[in-house]
Amino acid sequence: MLKRLRTQFVAVIMVIVTIMLCTVFGMLYFFTKSNLEQESLAMMRAVPVGMIAPGQPLAPFARPEEEPEQVRLPFFVVQEEKDGTLSAIGIGYYDLAPGESFDQVFLQELIQEVTRSGRPFGELEQYHLRFLRVDSPFGQRVVFADITSEQSTLNNLVKNCILIGVLCFFAFLGISIRLAAWTVKPVERAWQKQRQFVSDASHELKTPLTVIMTNAELLQGREDDRESQMQFSSNILTMSRQMRRLIEEMLELARTDNGRSLSGFAPVDLSRLVSDALLPFEPVFFEKGLTLTSDIVPEVTVLGSGQHLRQVVDILLDNAQKYSDVPGEVTAVLTRQGSRCRLSVSNPGPALSKEELRSIFERFYRVDSAHTQRGSYGLGLSIARNIVAHHHGRIWAESKEGRVTFTVELPVRASARS
Repeated sequence: MLKRLRTQFVAVIMVIVTIMLCTVFGMLYFFTKSNLEQESLAMMRAVPVGMIAPGQPLAPFARPEEEPEQVRLPFFVVQEEKDGTLSAIGIGYYDLAPGESFDQVFLQELIQEVTRSGRPFGELEQYHLRFLRVDSPFGQRVVFADITSEQSTLNNLVKNCILIGVLCFFAFLGISIRLAAWTVKPVERAWQKQRQFVSDASHELKTPLTVIMTNAELLQGREDDRESQMQFSSNILTMSRQMRRLIEEMLELARTDNGRSLSGFAPVDLSRLVSDALLPFEPVFFEKGLTLTSDIVPEVTVLGSGQHLRQVVDILLDNAQKYSDVPGEVTAVLTRQGSRCRLSVSNPGPALSKEELRSIFERFYRVDSAHTQRGSYGLGLSIARNIVAHHHGRIWAESKEGRVTFTVELPVRASARS
């Protein structure tokens, strides 16, 4: 799937690049051709083509030193009088000076083509000529300009555009491949983590299901042994609760992902909320040989969901009691700093690497596989991060001097700021 996604990404980019290159080069060709045509017509209009009296020879009008400044192309002029008499004069490599012999048949063909077109100007592609016709009561005079150089310029432009286009295409292809790999990488990581999570969740669900089925079968075979029945029933209940907790965490993660469960924000006394959350954890820490201390600044009020903020505090405290080194001290500190407040939960524990600190809040992430055995599925901190983000706050972890500290920063309610 990811390979197909990368391929589609590259294909879309290359289609866009191809369209853009064709558009740019097409416009370049069009404007270049248009400019060349306009310059050629301007030159042809600069040639004196006023009619002379019938029967008068076509006077020389273009000695090299007298050529109009706009003249850039070889050209010649043909005059056709009403009786069909032709006269011509040329500049450049056209040998059509007055009095010289010239190909009357060729000139007649040109005049016929011009007359047949019915236009005042245009191109005779088969002769590589552009014409400009001026009519008068005495007949017509037509200026012909050689456009071979223009065509050569346009042909070279096309070749250069093709060469540059091919080079740009392959350059963008290489960039697109690297960009596709970079863009899809987060998706690939998430996909791998989801696959790992599905595998882990399946294993975690399979284990209690196996225990439940085994105890249910034993329970059927011990109908007279009341004590065994109670033990088997207790095992079934324990495994059922474990399965339910896993499913609830998965559903909660899905809800907090899109914020559907985080609506109806109201002022929340965070100081009191944290103090209340600490009380049920004190015996838990005591039984594990840990000391729980706190330093809570009073009257810290935030705008949010009290239920979900309590869930964040519970997740951090539960995380601390699971992964603290015993014996040790766990601290919970709530402070206010201007328009922000910070809640920090710190516990003694093994050092975490920078990579682990960056990844610890990602869904389905666990520092090691042993965490599953402690009842962790790698979802709690992801849920906490989603809740904090929807409260316009941030959460991060630090590891130094043998302690791991999780810090939540939230904006203080405007009316509660000092």
